[in-house]
Amino acid sequence: MVNATCRYLLGATKQGGVIFWQIDHEGRAHDGKVMYYRTDCHRDKAHNPTWVHTFLERRYRDHSRHQGTHCLFGLHLLRSASGDVAIVEAEKTAVILSEHYPQYIWLATGGLGELQPDKLRPLRGRKVVLFPDTDPDGKTFRSWSDIAREVMDSVFWEGSPPIRVSPILEQHASPAQKAAKIDLADFLLDARLP
Repeated sequence: MVNATCRYLLGATKQGGVIFWQIDHEGRAHDGKVMYYRTDCHRDKAHNPTWVHTFLERRYRDHSRHQGTHCLFGLHLLRSASGDVAIVEAEKTAVILSEHYPQYIWLATGGLGELQPDKLRPLRGRKVVLFPDTDPDGKTFRSWSDIAREVMDSVFWEGSPPIRVSPILEQHASPAQKAAKIDLADFLLDARLP
């Protein structure tokens, strides 16, 4: 995972949080999402995720320091890598899967509602596969499928390959896994357990 840590430019806080820097395709840092994990690599829900700009605002008591919008996590990798793009929800999942499936450039939205058409603009011209998390009702799959259609119908996507939405979790996750709202990394790790 050392390669992935360097590739994604991960940082750390003094309190043990992981900083997932959001750096765009032009090398501009938008913000850093701070997440805490337990020793089993699952999120420590005792610590809410926060943003680096929040720390800076507190430290400098200046709420005008953060300006701009968020971008897809891992977008900076487009500068030095060619190939197909795979998008998942969680930053941690993108980092893990980049080590196991290096044929893709793994990006993350950073949250269920963070897959937004404008954030896909830098991916124009590339093959893109979306891997939504699963849920009991298939809402996430349908939502991401709707967004993929919206992007493909937009002028900025003209001439680009179709965006695929992978049904792997919808088709293969068990009811218990769907109830737990697992993601692709959880599914693949579960499959490897004896």
